[in-house]
Amino acid sequence: MIQDISPFKYHVEYENRKPEKEDFVLPFSREGLALRDTEEIAFFSCREFEEKTEQMVYLFSVDAMRFFYLPVSDETEVDACVGSGHRIIKRQELRRLAPKHFAFVAVTAFQLDGWYRTNKFCGRCGNTLFHDTKERMLLCPACDHRVYPRINPAVIVAVTNGSRLLLTKYRGRAYTNYALVAGFSEIGESFEDTVRREVMEEAGLSVKNIRYYGSQPWAFADNLLAGYFCEVDGSDEIRMDEEELSEACWLEREDIPVEYTDSSLTNEMICAFKNRQNEQS
Repeated sequence: MIQDISPFKYHVEYENRKPEKEDFVLPFSREGLALRDTEEIAFFSCREFEEKTEQMVYLFSVDAMRFFYLPVSDETEVDACVGSGHRIIKRQELRRLAPKHFAFVAVTAFQLDGWYRTNKFCGRCGNTLFHDTKERMLLCPACDHRVYPRINPAVIVAVTNGSRLLLTKYRGRAYTNYALVAGFSEIGESFEDTVRREVMEEAGLSVKNIRYYGSQPWAFADNLLAGYFCEVDGSDEIRMDEEELSEACWLEREDIPVEYTDSSLTNEMICAFKNRQNEQS
């Protein structure tokens, strides 16, 4: 999956530090992230944005490579620092770009960029929020309100029926490939309860034998995903939510049209079922 960047090691521990010239900077405008204009992902060094050092915020590191966040007004501000030798990318483009550990860096930074941009003012008293110096947090100096990065917990559910798997397609989305049942956890709900509710809401099915498979930080949508396998309980007649889905069907293992892509938890779980890797001994 996209977060599996071995042999590189992701270090998310917050540090109150200033950028050095050879550290990397990620300039974000509302249009996207500025990268060097190369085929593969290539970041700018802090040296190239030296005049904006005071605006940079430490993000995280990968091995000894440190990354800093820089909000910019628009592309002309990037032009002023590095000229025209750059390109602006959107978050979803990172599914197709390499190297993988840099794709993970960029998409994780996108998640933090969204958090910074939507939390400029205190939701309690309206005053300006400031970066804390001890942890990754935004602090209101007026009322001491504290704002932490937003993470949306959600489930991915592989519902099995013997040699068949429940596959779905979203309605009204650009992504048109097969997917699994998925949904956000509600307040006061366990992941297992979310599994039961989402399968019933989307496909009208009851499930049993809910088993945890794995998790994934999915920064493309600010999610933390928990993947589960389960079995249909009782009737296997699908009653599809037509507002949410355009298709919901049972497919036999050998008929599942998917190949492993080393990116998403959804893809890995579908392939695990297709290749019988999910079966308990």
